[in-house]
Amino acid sequence: MDTEVLVVGAGPTGMTLANELRVADVPVVLSDKLSQRSTLSKAGAVQSRTQEVLDQRGLLEPLLALEDFATGGAHFAGVDLPLAHGRHRHPWRSITQVVLEGFLERHLAAHGIHVRRDHELTGLTQDADGVTATFANGQVVRSRYLVGADGGHSTVRSLLGAEFPGRPGTATTVAADVRVRGGDDLVLKHVQSEDGQWARMFPLGTDAQGRPLRRLSLGGRGRSLPRETPVTEDEIREGLRAVYGSRVELLELHYAHRITNAARQAARYRHGRVFLAGDAAHVHLPIGAQGMNTGIQDAVNLGWKLGAAAHGWAPAHLLDTYHAERHPVAAMVLRNVQAQSLLMDTQGSGDPDLAALKDLFVSLLRLPEVQYAIDDMMSGTGIRYPMPGAGEQSLVGLPAPDQDLGPVRAHELLRSGRGVLIDPADRFAKVAALWQDRVDRAGQGTGAQPMLVRPDGYVCWAGDPDELEPALGHWFGEPR
Repeated sequence: MDTEVLVVGAGPTGMTLANELRVADVPVVLSDKLSQRSTLSKAGAVQSRTQEVLDQRGLLEPLLALEDFATGGAHFAGVDLPLAHGRHRHPWRSITQVVLEGFLERHLAAHGIHVRRDHELTGLTQDADGVTATFANGQVVRSRYLVGADGGHSTVRSLLGAEFPGRPGTATTVAADVRVRGGDDLVLKHVQSEDGQWARMFPLGTDAQGRPLRRLSLGGRGRSLPRETPVTEDEIREGLRAVYGSRVELLELHYAHRITNAARQAARYRHGRVFLAGDAAHVHLPIGAQGMNTGIQDAVNLGWKLGAAAHGWAPAHLLDTYHAERHPVAAMVLRNVQAQSLLMDTQGSGDPDLAALKDLFVSLLRLPEVQYAIDDMMSGTGIRYPMPGAGEQSLVGLPAPDQDLGPVRAHELLRSGRGVLIDPADRFAKVAALWQDRVDRAGQGTGAQPMLVRPDGYVCWAGDPDELEPALGHWFGEPR
């Protein structure tokens, strides 16, 4: 083998996965067909749960030190959720994909992992022992496992012949990085004109001269043009006038393209020794930056499991839990994006029935329970994985609470990439010793709640002492 894992695609998903494998002390090769990293903003925000997993690896603090990123609260279909503001340890932050990619690439390089650029995948075969990948530049890489994190038009997925069912794009909207005058009070607001056109602006930080930039989305009646149609400055100006009148003026267009409302998801995330992650596994209209955040969570879920397999202690079922846990999450994202698109009337139909539906939905959103449920869904903090022992009254399957364990917080213990058994009453030293090569024990003498936490930060046991040893075996294999 040339490496244990080959990751194809060096976007946020691929680089997060490479870092997870690095933390697990697993050799990894990260390739990308581009000759240099994209400078386009692309996704525009990092959600609360994603920030939590970055914090687990010690990456959040240095990322936030880069600049003063704007923060905001949750919304659904452009409707603000004010009661959800401040609910999470880390608020929604306007961190663009290009900033996150640059940060992750520098971090990986500092640890000796450099992206192999100009590597366009052209061939892929697998056998009982590993995967052979062939690139257009003549390079051949042999790995034990391969992960396709190469985007919505994934070559890995195509070479696998993997099913990618769903709906093709039926309409397009404009996404543009712009510098404008005015409209400060309109940022993060969904504004719709009487004739069915709409716009939304997000903060994008500043340009090289320190001037504020915004991501502008334009759509609605008359805005759906073929995807390959160039977006012009005149089109942007006309769209701003149609929705904002004279309140917003275009000063400079940095970049613009058209995106579709296609909604597709791979039928299977695992194909033998090959896995799909991020946009290679699921695509949808970008609302709430859920595509990038879902892809990063895919990587965090898969990384420690591949690490366990590479080190030889993974239970036989462990790699299959990647699909079982992550496929339902992306399916829910596709459903909520489609619901939001309908409520926002992104195609500008002007249908009065849609207006009535949105009025009803807005009235329901006044209920605290509804706001909290939708906020948990959009932020990723409400994800519950199907696990033995999971249930409404249990923490099992949920992200671990960040308990105070004396000198450290719970999330800091996950920086090693190992599992953590929180044992405040010092009851489980004997059983924990059997897995001490892959699970740390902490929290003695604190008032914390006993629980077993996987390397990705999810609780996999809490409560019944008799169930601890079976849980350790289920998630961390046979003891040595």
